[in-house]
Amino acid sequence: MTPSAIRLHHLTKSYGTRTVLDHVDLDVPAGTVLGLLGPNGAGKTTAVRILTTLLRPDSGTAEVAGHDVLRSPHEVRRNIGLVGQSAALDEVLGARQNLVMFGRLHHLGVRAARVRADELLDAFRLADTGDKAVRHFSGGMRRRLDLAASLLLAPPVLFLDEPTTGLDPQGRLDVWAAVRTLVGDGTTVLLTTQHLDEADRLADRVCVLDAGRVVALGTSAELKSATGGDRIDVVLADAADLPHAAALVARALGAPPGDVDTDVAARRVTAPVADRMGALAAVVAALT
Repeated sequence: MTPSAIRLHHLTKSYGTRTVLDHVDLDVPAGTVLGLLGPNGAGKTTAVRILTTLLRPDSGTAEVAGHDVLRSPHEVRRNIGLVGQSAALDEVLGARQNLVMFGRLHHLGVRAARVRADELLDAFRLADTGDKAVRHFSGGMRRRLDLAASLLLAPPVLFLDEPTTGLDPQGRLDVWAAVRTLVGDGTTVLLTTQHLDEADRLADRVCVLDAGRVVALGTSAELKSATGGDRIDVVLADAADLPHAAALVARALGAPPGDVDTDVAARRVTAPVADRMGALAAVVAALT
């Protein structure tokens, strides 16, 4: 049986009369990715702050890498990395200088910090820009550098709190690729996100939080099956074209016309799909 890297039992946190986490139970096996999904205010960031010893729970227990967050916070910190919603980088310094600085703050010797910095720059495809000032980096490059900094001591558990917030599509792809590399090397990842596609691509299991409670837990396929699967939306420039577009979408998907919905106010055609990428290609071909 795979040991747990993260374990929560009846974890509760309130601010005044507002309950942010309500008896949350979670178990994350080592070497896997858990996607923590939910809207703003669902409790995702609060859970991460408790698990990284930045916030005390009101009740319940939380363990990371076998250490209780209240009884052994220093041991927890030695075993984790944390990437928040904004990059904690020095804009004036270059990427290599940032990593060496963080390494020295983690008590690495000068030589060890430089060696580790070069290893991480190679791993995150930043070696060619290692001496470039961070202020000139794209959003995706900054997030990759932030991920690299969190891994200076190769922690077994990594927390990513909405790591692609504010990034363009290419930046998101860059971060996703970096996370896959980490998982391939055996790192356990807890990823918070508001985007189902992000959890779908990266997570072994998805936990959906709403108002501080776990409302769904399972693989992405299990959750999509339980909620009716994927759907495709087509928004038109002119609502008058909806009937014709709906017929084309139904034909492209091989779906009964009754399965295709139209919304005149939103100028939208909606249909359920089993294979979203194949369906998207078929619909685009039919409409163009």
